[in-house]
Amino acid sequence: MNPANPLDSIYFIKLPADFKFSAPNIQIDPAIPLPAQKKQADDPGNFNMKELTEEQLLAGILTVLAYDKQNENLPYYRKLLEGARPNIKKELQEAAILKGRNEDWELAEEIWRGLQGLDPENPAIILNMAIFYDQRADAYRRNGLIEDADAYDDLSLRYYKDSMDVEPEMPDAFFNAGYFYLKKRNFLDARWCFDTFLALTSDTPDEEMGEMGLEKKRVAQENLNKISSRNLEDEHFHNAYELINRGEEEKGIVEIRKFIQDNPAVWNAWFMLGWGLRRLERFADAKKAFEKARECEGGDENADTLNELAICQMETGDLKAALETLTQALEMDCDNTKIICNLGYLYLRMGNEAEARKFFMTALEISPDDKIASAALKSLEQEI
Repeated sequence: MNPANPLDSIYFIKLPADFKFSAPNIQIDPAIPLPAQKKQADDPGNFNMKELTEEQLLAGILTVLAYDKQNENLPYYRKLLEGARPNIKKELQEAAILKGRNEDWELAEEIWRGLQGLDPENPAIILNMAIFYDQRADAYRRNGLIEDADAYDDLSLRYYKDSMDVEPEMPDAFFNAGYFYLKKRNFLDARWCFDTFLALTSDTPDEEMGEMGLEKKRVAQENLNKISSRNLEDEHFHNAYELINRGEEEKGIVEIRKFIQDNPAVWNAWFMLGWGLRRLERFADAKKAFEKARECEGGDENADTLNELAICQMETGDLKAALETLTQALEMDCDNTKIICNLGYLYLRMGNEAEARKFFMTALEISPDDKIASAALKSLEQEI
């Protein structure tokens, strides 16, 4: 996460008497200093008032709204910004979504924070920030930046909780939070979120829900059915994930084995067992667990299962099987850089450095910040 203080990029100034905003009827309070965004060419202490632009002022106001929540002049700055740009909220939201799609995370976050500072009580903005941090965490985790991913997961969860606390309730907040909890294998909270989403939308007419809303209802019910039929709310399952996730693999394996005794056909449980064993480098045992996961209903449809199995096949020397498994995994999820990097490592083990480079370079084309691919290519360059 970026430790720099964005407030260092602004000056606080008093406008000259002849300065005019492009929008009419903007009321300036000469007693209140305005923030102006520094130009890149500005030297410290060398601000040229004659070159001041309206864009610098509006950008400076957004920076204050985003990062200086205790500023006593925030109401004045909000009024000024909305007077100068009446459509500013829509423009900012569209820009933030676009920057997020392009994985321009720093700028997207600054825009979202500015938008929240402009309209702090807007529940839709709170939910959008939760989704943004959720997406950013996923991208960082794909790129091997695990600590940063965990930090943004924490931020995302905080905003999801805030979005679920608003009145009146927002059904979409519970739907999206349900997916967040699913990824965390917190099936108890996921079930509560999906149950709440369905309860909040139960009396809404189909024509009002629209095609997308009806699809969300279908998906929510489908997830509830899976959680219920596989008994994923079980305490042993939940404990196993928490223990393995924080590095207590042995204890987690004991818990998941207890769950498997009563639920032998649940692929998620065999996956978790394999995950714990693989982290302990018990690759032969982990391989058997992942193979068992594939035999269960739904287990052969998950690219993560195949990726984990392939790692164990590599570590136990079955390179041909690993290639077949990773190829199947890539067909399921063609942009998954973890799978692509594992193909690179597999080809290195097979002695085909040229093919390995192609996969690492492909991973970087998809995710330029991919830590694993970057390290692999750097290591290959050092060997030359």
